[in-house]
Formats: sequence, structure tokens, C-alpha cells
Amino acid sequence: MKKVLLSGLLLLSLGACSPNPSGSVATGSNQAKQALEIGAIPDQDPQKLQRQYDKLASYLEKELGVPVEYKPVTDYTAAVTAFKVGDLDLVWFGGLTGVQARLQVPGAEAIAQRDVDEKFHTLFITNKKTGLKPFKDISDLKQLKGRTFTFGSESSTSGRLMPQYFLQQAGLKLEDFKGEVGFSGDHDKTIKLVEAGTYDIGSVNKKVWQKRVQTKEVDENKVEAIWETPAYYDYHWVIHPDVKQRYGEDFVKKVQNAFLKLDPNVPEQKEILDLLQATKFIATQNSNYAQIEDIGRKIGKIK
Repeated sequence: MKKVLLSGLLLLSLGACSPNPSGSVATGSNQAKQALEIGAIPDQDPQKLQRQYDKLASYLEKELGVPVEYKPVTDYTAAVTAFKVGDLDLVWFGGLTGVQARLQVPGAEAIAQRDVDEKFHTLFITNKKTGLKPFKDISDLKQLKGRTFTFGSESSTSGRLMPQYFLQQAGLKLEDFKGEVGFSGDHDKTIKLVEAGTYDIGSVNKKVWQKRVQTKEVDENKVEAIWETPAYYDYHWVIHPDVKQRYGEDFVKKVQNAFLKLDPNVPEQKEILDLLQATKFIATQNSNYAQIEDIGRKIGKIK
């Protein structure tokens, strides 16, 4: 009887360690990592982000043949940390957070960006009660001296890093503004704060501003854009090197191709592109963000 029991236990033990259909051992931790976990910096209203990334996750699931789950994060720093520790496999980062993440994860790769992201812009917006008028010359940023000013998130490329860089190029320091500069947390909040007159001026992602104007979510009687920065590289998808161990050496290329093949002529895919404020995706690489890294080090956002 004991021999029968022991034989049964041995078979159960071997069964528990047998490979699953994907070829990996079916331990609890591996089962939890079967899904490709995707995330994004929370640069807009969370409900808007949830909708667009749920749609994208469904598309990627079909293209890649693996479960894909979108996991929201609380702030920009949390997105970088989640990528660092492996809780997120694929993340939509801004230029700065992408550099921060890749520096902490050797082998991480920037793989795709929207066509607009290789020549991205920040807009400076103002409450109309300030009397400030639109201008084109960077030297005119000096008009902002003595006003109240808010950035977006402290780690935002378009909402903080590049606007601060261009302010410095015009000879302005943060101390030149009235009181302490603000950090709203995201672009939608920046727009609302300037619209309400809480701050005289704010720096926002051009694409978010255009989208909110288009959908009539901005009161243009109260707030307007007054200056557009020169172009720079910004948002991009970064993938964790660990995915190669789970899905194969060619998986990174598969993910990249899934973004590149998004087609505006296919209704379902056009909806995704529209939600992501893109006409198409193009390939990118780590070296494209060298300027961002350099500026990040100069202003102390990269050690």
C-alpha cells in the first residue's frame, strides 16, 4: 500500500513540474508572467489612458499570440520603477523617463515611436488675463519673468525637461518666476490650472493641447498657446530584455513590427492610432535620445 501511495505522490510531483504548452515550467511565478505586461507614463487623464491602452492591448494580443495586460501606474517615477523591477515589460515612456529606465535596465531597447515623436514640440500656454501675446522668437520668453508658472510632471520631457531647457537658453532661471514654479502632475491638469488662472503660464505637450482643443475641452476664451518650442525627440516604446527569455529571441522584433504595421486604413487600427494621437508608428533606437540624456544630466534629472 505504501509503495502505491509513494508512486502516486511521485507522479503528482512530476506532473506539477512538467512543461506547460508554451514550453516553460508551470510554476506559480512563471504562470503570473505569461502575460505581456504593458504600461505608460500617466501624462493625461487616467480614464482616457485606460481606454486607449486597453484597445492597444487587445490588438497586440492578436498580433503576438500571447496575453497582453495594461497596468496603470500612479506617476512617472512608478513607471520607471515598475520597468526596472520587471513588473512591466513594455512601457510608453517620454524621452526622459525612457532614458532613465534604460540606464537602469541593461539591454532595454527603444523600439517604436509615433511619426510625430521624432520632431516633438512643447507649447507654452497662458491665461488671457495676463495680456501676453503669441511670439516666435525664443528671446521673447523673457516676457514671462515675474509671472507664475507651472510645469507638468517633474519627470515629463515635454512638460518639464525641454521647457526648462529652452527657458535656460533664453536666459531665464526658475527663480525668475513669481513664487515657486508648480508641477501639476500631467498635461490635462496644467491646462486646467492655467485656464482657471491659478498660474499665468504653463508648459504642455502639443499633441494633448491640440486634442483637447479639438474636442472642445479647452475654453479658448480664457487660455491660449503663445509659443512653440523647437523640435526634439520624445515619446517612445521601450521593451524589457527579459521578454526574450519568455517568448524567444525574435520577440522584440515581433513587437516592433506590430506597431509598425498599424494601418489607418483599417478601421479598428485607425481607432487605436487616433486614441494614441498618431498617424503611424516608426522605428526608433536608444541613440536618438542622447540629447535628452545630456539635458537630463545638466538639470539634475539623471545622475
